[in-house]
Amino acid sequence: MTTRSPLSRPRTLVLGSVAGLALAVGAPLAASAHVHVDPGTASAGSTETLTFAFSHGCDGSPTAALAIDIPEGVGNATPIVQGGWTIDREAAADGVPTRVVFTADAPIDDGLKATVSMDVLFDESAAGTSLAFPVTQICVTGETAWTQVAEDGQDAHDLEAPAPVVEVGDPVDEAESDAHGHDETAAADDAAAASDAGAATATEADPVARWLAAGGLVAGIAALVVVLVRGRRKA
Repeated sequence: MTTRSPLSRPRTLVLGSVAGLALAVGAPLAASAHVHVDPGTASAGSTETLTFAFSHGCDGSPTAALAIDIPEGVGNATPIVQGGWTIDREAAADGVPTRVVFTADAPIDDGLKATVSMDVLFDESAAGTSLAFPVTQICVTGETAWTQVAEDGQDAHDLEAPAPVVEVGDPVDEAESDAHGHDETAAADDAAAASDAGAATATEADPVARWLAAGGLVAGIAALVVVLVRGRRKA
């Protein structure tokens, strides 16, 4: 028969608590250890500024560069110049970039957040699709390829190295946009007309107000004269 020490139960509880705490802290850290893109949605036929962010290195090694592959369905990609980065582009025969490489002027330590951005034109043919932007994070030691894309029915959170993904919606309806603009213009015109009508009414009422004011002034002067005359008679 095995005899347990009185301290064995508390020790087991402590070890279990420590393990649970490690899982609770480690899970969010693991989930956040990838390259994010913001915004994650865009409209076909429009240009959107995409910002790619990261706050980790490669197993602790500082980040030296980010290489972003431009997928089909993108009509153009214009990197945004910002301090701390050198930008190189690889382009197809039509001049549209196929890869943009942001190289840090100085390696970015693990645990520090950094971002790079580019203006991306989404083709109208990309409407209703999910476009992945594979990113290779190149570090002082090693690299991580954030290139995995979830298959149908697969949860993207289950991927070890997911690629940033942008959901492309339908093109903005120009007729609808113009109608909205016309509605706003009509509302502004109505407000201006109402203001003019109010001003006109006030202008028409001005003569009446002036006559009333003049009458009140005359009545006041007459009353003052009466008081003065009565005072002199009594004196």
